[in-house]
Order: sequence, then structure tokens, then C-alpha cells
Amino acid sequence: MSDQVKHECGVVLIRLLKPLDYYREKYGTWRYGLNKLYLLMQKQHNRGQDGAGVVNLKIDQPAGKKYLFRERSNLSNPIQDVFSRIFKHFQYDDDHNHEQFCDSVWAKENLPFAGELYLGHLRYGTFGNDSLDYVHPVMRENNWRSRNLVLAGNFNLTNVDEIYNALVELGQHPKDYTDTVSILENVGHFLDEENQLLFRQFKNEGYSNREISSFIERDLDVRKILERSSKKWDGGYVLAGLLGHGDAFVARDPWGIRPASYYYNDEIVVVASERPVIQTALDVRANEVQELKPGYALIIKKDGQIKEEMVSVPQARKSCSFERIYFSRGSDKSIYLERKELGRLLAPLILNKVNHNLEDTVFSYIPNTAETAFYGMMEGIREYLVKWRLDEVRKLGVNPDTAKMEEILSREPRVEKIAVKDVKLRTFITADSSRDDMVAHVYDVTYGIVRNKVDTLVVIDDSIVRGTTLKQSILKILDRLHPKKIIIVSSAPQIRYPDCYGIDMARLADFCAFRAAIELLKDNGLESTITEVYEKCKSQMNLPKEEMVNYVKDIYRPFTDEQISDKVAEMLRPIDIDADVEVLFQSVENLNKACPNDLGDWYFTGNYPTPGGNKVVNSAFINYVEGNSARAYQSCC
Repeated sequence: MSDQVKHECGVVLIRLLKPLDYYREKYGTWRYGLNKLYLLMQKQHNRGQDGAGVVNLKIDQPAGKKYLFRERSNLSNPIQDVFSRIFKHFQYDDDHNHEQFCDSVWAKENLPFAGELYLGHLRYGTFGNDSLDYVHPVMRENNWRSRNLVLAGNFNLTNVDEIYNALVELGQHPKDYTDTVSILENVGHFLDEENQLLFRQFKNEGYSNREISSFIERDLDVRKILERSSKKWDGGYVLAGLLGHGDAFVARDPWGIRPASYYYNDEIVVVASERPVIQTALDVRANEVQELKPGYALIIKKDGQIKEEMVSVPQARKSCSFERIYFSRGSDKSIYLERKELGRLLAPLILNKVNHNLEDTVFSYIPNTAETAFYGMMEGIREYLVKWRLDEVRKLGVNPDTAKMEEILSREPRVEKIAVKDVKLRTFITADSSRDDMVAHVYDVTYGIVRNKVDTLVVIDDSIVRGTTLKQSILKILDRLHPKKIIIVSSAPQIRYPDCYGIDMARLADFCAFRAAIELLKDNGLESTITEVYEKCKSQMNLPKEEMVNYVKDIYRPFTDEQISDKVAEMLRPIDIDADVEVLFQSVENLNKACPNDLGDWYFTGNYPTPGGNKVVNSAFINYVEGNSARAYQSCC
């Protein structure tokens, strides 16, 4: 992606089902689970680089012994920082010899992070608040093990205000107004209630308090706690948690907006945000890794029982298509094939744009995330060429000229690597005062392969959000090759509406498609539409979110996709380049063809899966008109 867009977040949960000594004997170290956690977090570093955190829980520690351990970091390399601090505990010294550190029983009794349950988190911060307080996992501590709660998640809620107010009505005094604190206290409240209910039950049966504690840990109904907690949640979420006595869970929103996969055998349970990282870390096949069903929670009891249970009624599946286009790792088989298909489906539109003139067209891509879509695009171009060759050969008749036949059969699309990303330069310039000038050198180009003022240069990107890097950098760089025309192709449709479920795209003014529609309204004497939409949005301010309508759709209604694309091209074309510029976007119809199981397309259509989405887009438009740069939802994840 030429524009940087942030995403929230990555989670990993590991439960070892055998004693630590089992892993020492089989794998050579009791740190097997910790090593897998490190690998799983490293393989998901694309999901969060603003912070990282790890919690370990030791099951059945005796009273007086610490059983919860946490390390978090918000440094520039947070994963490395967290694990370097964890592994410092395992460096033997004069007082403890090497054999002790290798002994699993001694390690569990004496060393932090030598336990059976691990929860890891990778954070992208929506609000730019990189305080350590905002780094997951977060904890709610108590002297009763079964009341301790640790949470980490990949989520955004659209209705933090409702949940916060409900907590205040209960008499609580939340320490912060964020979705993380609200969910922690929300789940914690129902955890306390379930503990209290069981306590009364066993107390009435005549058991002692000490006996009751162990009975509560055995009988605690995690499914019921999550079911009651999540009734008010509006948003996309994967929420992972540990309870102090050893139960663990991962719950997914009922629309399946945010992703989660899991694998287990008789040794280990692993849950992660992405399937291929589990495949890599545990060397298992794709069909052995299961998707956590929308509205369900994977619950791992202290005794090792594993259940996938429904905690919210599943809704129409609206898993995020942006995950498939850009954020998730392309090493997943399904995602790889979907991205190729996105490129292939664009081929007919591109051929029309270049009038099927492949002789004077050079194809390339923006590195590196658009590479897979590029392969698909070229497959589509070559499919056309096969048909073209057949037609041309038929025209030669029964006694074809050999030279002409050879010319036809040898025709291939001109494929070149044009743009080369200079990563070191990009890192250097981020803090430089002359950033705009330096941005033009983020990419370098391969000179001499485009014919001056003859060739059309077709370059595919996986999505175009703001268009800033295109205007300030990429188009200027491509113009150095002196093509006749530059066609920028987006394998994603026009991004028109803000996200509120976990991807950092919250302000309407950031979207080049929205800015283009606004300019078209002005160009065509339809400025009153902006005022009308604003007044409709304002009139909904006091309505329940369930009654709100997405009136922002009216901004786009007067224009075709092509008109908006042409306006985007006009706005993004730098005034100091010679080449003509066109922009071609994927259609929503083709997006849904390529990703048929992931139809969460609200960025492109404005069709939000939850009522809170309409509330957010409503607020975002009001903010735009009023010149308010604030985001239209509250979060801290």
C-alpha cells in the first residue's frame, strides 16, 4: 500500500496441556510454550508495532507464591524488548547453576514466566497515545484467584459511552473512558457476580470458605460470563482472556469482523489472529487450523477441557474484507488466491483503458503488498492474449506465413519491476523537517525500459486511501521515466467511509474518494447537498444508534464510480509532471467475487454490519463540516 494505514491489533494465546517436564523431555526445554509465543508474535508483527505485552499464568501455585507475571513495552522494537526482559530471568549466576535453570520443577517454583498459560498482544494505537498504560494485556487483580482477570484484544467498540455509563450506573468508577477499560470492568463485573453466585450456593450447602474457592474455580461458567458481558458490545472484536485460577478464553464478535484461528492437540492449544502463523509455528497443515466461529468463544478450562461455545447469536457474516486485501499475511493460501483473483478481475478493465494495445504498455506494481494482485492481473492479461493469438492465427489461413506466425505466438505483455522501495530512506525521513521534499525519494525507479512519450505505464497498488504518497512521491517518480500516460490501478474499490471496528481510517477528509465527491458537488453546483446531509446527520444526534441512517451515501449518489475516479486522478496528479494520469479502482462486485466469504465491505459501500457504524459515519461527517479533526469514536486499543 502506498499510503500507510494502521491496524489494531494481534493476539496470541497458548495453553500447555502437559506438565512443563513433558516439554523438557520431548523438546529439550520447558520453555517450549514461551518459545512458541515469541515465534507467533514475531510472525504477527505486521499487526502492531506500537507496543507489545505478555502475561504468563502459573496454574496451581501454592498460597503466598506469585502466579501472574507481565511484561509490556512501548519502545521502538517492543517484541524484542519484552522477550529480552523475560529471558533475563533465565540467565544463571553464581547462586544458581545451569542444571537448576533447566529443571522444569525448580523453574516453575522459582522463575517468572515458567508456567502453563501465556497471553501475548501486539498493539497499533489508534489515537497515537503510546503510553505503557494502553498496552495490553490489561489486568484486574484480586486476592481470590478466580476473580483475577487478564484481557488482551483486537477490537474497537462504537458504543463505549453506553458501556461506560452502564458501569457508572452500577456504582463503579472506571479509571478511564476507553473501550479497553470499559470491557475490562464490564467482564470483571459479571465475573464477580458469577463468583458471588457460586459462593452463596456452596455456602448454603455448608462448605468452608477454603473449600468454596476450589469449587468456584472448578464450576465457574465462563460461557455465561461472556454471554452476559457482551450483550451491549457494538463493534468488531477478538477478546482473549485468562482467569487467575487457570481458565482461559478467546471470544469473537457475532459478525466475524475481526479474525481468529485456533489449533489444539493433546499437548497445546494455540489461538492467534491469523492462520498461517499457527501453521508456521507448529508445522501443521491449513486444514488442521480452525477458524473461531463468529459469536463463539473457545474456552479452555483449568483441567484442560476445550470447548467452542456460543456466547452471542451469530449474525450475517461480515468479516473484514480489508484484512484479505491488505493486512493479513499473504502466506495464507486463501488470502493469496483471493489477492490474485482481485488482480485477475481487473484485467478486462485495464485492457479497455489501454485500447488492448499491449505493445505500447508496460505493467508493474507498487512494492511490496501489491505484488500478489499483480500476478493475478498478469494472469488475466495472458488469458486475453491466448484468445488473441488464436484469433490472429486463424486469420492467417491454412498456409500461414511462418514469420507472422512466430510473431503472433511470441507476443507477451511487457512486465517490468519499475518501483523499488528504499526502506532505509523512509525510516530516516520520518522525523526530518523537510519530509515532503524527501518523500519524493521513498521509491527509486528502473530507468531506460519505458519508451519516452510512447508507452503507457500501468502500475497496480492494493488500495488507495489518502493518495498522499501517490501525489507527493510515486507519480513524480514514475514521471521520470517519461511515459505517455500513467494508469494507477487499485485492487480495492474506492474507500469512501470510515472504519470503526479496528482499522485506523476514521476521518472522512483523509479519503481521496470522499474529497473527490465533495469537489464534484462543488463543480456541478450541488453544494447544497453537503448542507442537506449535514443537517440530516445533526438531526440524528439524539437518536438511539439503532435508528440512525447513513446519509453520507447521498454525497456520492449523483456520480458514477468513473466520475469519482477521474476526479481522484485530477486531484492527485502533480502539476509539475508531463504524463497524463488515470486512476482505475476495483468494483465492489468484483471484490465480493474474489472474497466471497468475507463480505465486510463498509469502507466501500457504507453498509455497516452494526448500528454503531451508522453512528460513527454520522459523527464523522459532522466533524468534517465543522472542521473538527477528532475521530468519530473512542478507543485506545
